[in-house]
Amino acid sequence: MSTDIEIKEEKLDAISLELPIAGMTCAACAQLIERRLSKTAGVKKAGVNFATQQAQVEFIPTLTNRQALSQVVEKLGYQVLVNKPSDEPQDLLAIEQAKEYSKLKRKFLIALVFTLPVFIIAMSHGEIAWLNFEGVNYLQLFLVTPVIFYCGEQFFRGALSALKNFSADMNTLITVGTSSAYFYSLAVTLFPKWLVSTHHINNHHNQPVYFEAASVIITLILLGRILELRAKTRTGDAIRSLIGLQPKTARLLRADQEIEILVSEVLTGDLLVVRPGEKIPVDGKIWQGSTTIDESMLTGESLPVEKNVSDNVFAGTINKTGFFKFYATKVGKDTALQQIVKLVQTAQGSKAPIARLADKVSGIFTPVVILIALITFVVWFILSPEETRLASALNNFVAVLIIACPCALGLATPTAIIVGTGKGAKAGILIKNGEVLEQVCKIQTIVFDKTGTLTTGKLELTDIIAADWISQTELLSLAASAEQGSEHPIGKAIVLAAQNKNLSLSEPKNFSITAGQGVIAKVSNQEILVGNQKFMESQQVDLLEFNNYVKDLAKLGKTAMYIAIDKRLAGVLALADQIKENALSTIKELEKLGLEIVMMTGDNRQTAKIVGEKLGIKTIFSEVLPSDKASKINELQQKNKIVAMVGDGINDAPALAQANVGIALATGSDIALEASDLTLIKGDLPSVIKAFKLSQATVKVIKQNLFWAFIYNIIGIPIAAGVLYPLTGWLLSPMIASLAMSLSSVSVVSNSLRLKNISLL
Repeated sequence: MSTDIEIKEEKLDAISLELPIAGMTCAACAQLIERRLSKTAGVKKAGVNFATQQAQVEFIPTLTNRQALSQVVEKLGYQVLVNKPSDEPQDLLAIEQAKEYSKLKRKFLIALVFTLPVFIIAMSHGEIAWLNFEGVNYLQLFLVTPVIFYCGEQFFRGALSALKNFSADMNTLITVGTSSAYFYSLAVTLFPKWLVSTHHINNHHNQPVYFEAASVIITLILLGRILELRAKTRTGDAIRSLIGLQPKTARLLRADQEIEILVSEVLTGDLLVVRPGEKIPVDGKIWQGSTTIDESMLTGESLPVEKNVSDNVFAGTINKTGFFKFYATKVGKDTALQQIVKLVQTAQGSKAPIARLADKVSGIFTPVVILIALITFVVWFILSPEETRLASALNNFVAVLIIACPCALGLATPTAIIVGTGKGAKAGILIKNGEVLEQVCKIQTIVFDKTGTLTTGKLELTDIIAADWISQTELLSLAASAEQGSEHPIGKAIVLAAQNKNLSLSEPKNFSITAGQGVIAKVSNQEILVGNQKFMESQQVDLLEFNNYVKDLAKLGKTAMYIAIDKRLAGVLALADQIKENALSTIKELEKLGLEIVMMTGDNRQTAKIVGEKLGIKTIFSEVLPSDKASKINELQQKNKIVAMVGDGINDAPALAQANVGIALATGSDIALEASDLTLIKGDLPSVIKAFKLSQATVKVIKQNLFWAFIYNIIGIPIAAGVLYPLTGWLLSPMIASLAMSLSSVSVVSNSLRLKNISLL
């Protein structure tokens, strides 16, 4: 019966949902929420990111919904932030983080004011007479109690919530450690004769208490939280800057009058006005006017782009010079900017495979640490002298609990991914998820589609060979005039070449076309024929005069088109798909990175060979149909190679999907976000190199973060337990442990932030 249910669920379409969550304090919190969501009926996949404070849930809508999933999270003691349809999860989290920062700052200042006197009393060690009066412990109790139960209440609340759910987290460690010190000190203060040794029976006001340990720990952890929160908010700068690019209002043109409306009110088809210096509110197509636009937020290219009538414009880009009117074509979440924001958010919320080890460790970390702390307490209690056994055992017990906080471990991977994907977005590199970011640097073979990737994808006129009785200019003018009625790429290329030379064209008459061969048209009372060899032979035109020229052109991979005037051969126009300007340098740079380069094309072997030789590519798959491209990728993978495919993201979709990493070169409205794992918005080949360098740098930072997070705990916990004491006499104060714990998280986040400044050139 259960098998039938699973089959039915699998057939249903699942949808994805992002839940912004407030209240997570460590990686163990994220692990607990992730486990509970994953076990919820109808959930196919769940992931919780501690750094972004978000859960990504893939679920079957007929079996569960947002409200039910939110209830699962809230029963664990966390808050799911409720947003309006127009809100972005990142907005809500930013607001929540601002509130949290303000609250933490207030609590820290209060804790600091109350803790300083207690700290001074403790550090005097009874040597200062006016600080060693009878009742000094009561003064410390009075000062410390609000620090513990007001400033540190969230730790106790979190620990209680974890206990209710039969789990343990960072709050558990802090609560057990500070409450042990506090309640022991409370007992000594209120019932001194029960706990002091006979040696101190008459001087009970001097008996050791640990109020300062509990109070200082809370204060330092609050400081660490403030520093960590400030650092973490900086990791989300890329998303916030992207969201902030879209203006709040737009100028709607209605009945020749401009009306300022909210961008959320703009509808597809509305006619809008943009003045110089203003941001474009939505995606659209220019109806009137011309301008230059700064599209660096999309492409990473700083130079403005010229725009004229019928050209596409995009939300968030900046109009630099001209005044223009345009029709809205995409609004709201359909704009290119919002698609990018969505993609970056998804990537930042995802997990890389390298994070799985940290997740597993975080899930079992706290119970293991509590066990180590208890063993530490017992060992020190047994081995220490009678008069100091309880103090020594308690000190080391608390130090182990505090220094072992797994925050740094939980932040190691996600913070690097957040900064890395943000850096990529600003450079025009859109990464689908953390797994892709990690996988890119493992690529061994990279396959390039030829047409539109290594070449411009557009035929260009390269040679004009005219008979001795006609000039090259006249030959091109007549051929272009005849081709004006053609929709074929060759015809369009000939017309464009004439226009670029500012040649005047005549209107063709009696236009006719023979599919795949050529055209006939009457131009200035002359019959003009433009076509291939087969077409000319069918029209009984003698081609002998130019046969050798055409053979030489074919050896260069060029397409020859004959032109005849009144059945007399007048010349040949040669066209070719030109290699992109930076293709050769990109190939050479990738080879320096140790990558095997392969070219794949549907063109004939001769043309493919010529392009390959120019680029220095030795492995070439030619005459490959679009439907067979994926199988060619599979052939390489069968040889145990990790393969990336670089294509246009649309025609090459099957191959992009088959590759370990699909990289789409895309520009403007052709952004192929769904077809690829990684999209290069600018559409230039050097961005492929940038993507590899970004992946290498991010993975390097992740490994550094994990190393320091692990080594910190591997070294710190034994020292806190006192293993060095027999050799060196060193013991770790709980206060120093709390400071080290806080700074470890800050150091991991700070290391991730270095990615912002790396050069991808």
